[in-house]
Amino acid sequence: MIKVSALAALPLALIALPCGAQFGGDLQAQILYAYQTQDLNQLRDLKQTLAAQVKDDSSDLSLHYHLAHADYRFAEIAADKSPRAAEDALADCLSQIKPVTDDPTQAVEALVIESACMGDLSKFRKVQGVLLRSQAADRLASAYKLAPLNPRVLLLRASRDLAAAKPGSPEHAKALAELQRAAEAFEKASATSVDSPGWGHADAYLALGREYARRGDVLSARNWIEKALLAAPDYRDAQRELAALVTR
Repeated sequence: MIKVSALAALPLALIALPCGAQFGGDLQAQILYAYQTQDLNQLRDLKQTLAAQVKDDSSDLSLHYHLAHADYRFAEIAADKSPRAAEDALADCLSQIKPVTDDPTQAVEALVIESACMGDLSKFRKVQGVLLRSQAADRLASAYKLAPLNPRVLLLRASRDLAAAKPGSPEHAKALAELQRAAEAFEKASATSVDSPGWGHADAYLALGREYARRGDVLSARNWIEKALLAAPDYRDAQRELAALVTR
């Protein structure tokens, strides 16, 4: 398996995207590396290459999953700079993930991506916002019912609840506890897998570090942000958060 750090030394054109790729492994690492280094160009290239592969073999559900994941990560970075491109990517995410959700063996992981993309798309499509948020909640509830200990399910639930809760409220405290459980679930999970998604470790650790920083618990914040950087050394957002803690 190619390590994420090794991908930085290779031009994208030299990193082959294997046909019949599994849900985890090298494709996932490339998507995560581009997202964590905030490289929109690399993510765009990955999306284009994956789209071509999906066109050649639409029956390969793993390719649909990876393309939906790349769309989701692209939208996260592009939201502020290129909102129209982000909206288009989220719409494509929903299109790509649909055949995966129809496969009961892959439904949980597909529902996580679908819920995330629906939730983010609601921010761009105000008229459809209420419906999209309701659908996103339904998808996440279905995923939780199927796999209540899945760390990505727990992370998305916690992120949603934290965004909706007022700081200092009982709802916020409950959501923070949910995020803690998500981080603990990632601690027990493998960092990646060649046959299943393994993303989310660094996201959960950074989110928890940010929450502790907001509460003024600098030591706990630093511990979790450093853990995020151990999982993803080139994670730009985590690097910035750690630098900001030093000035406190």
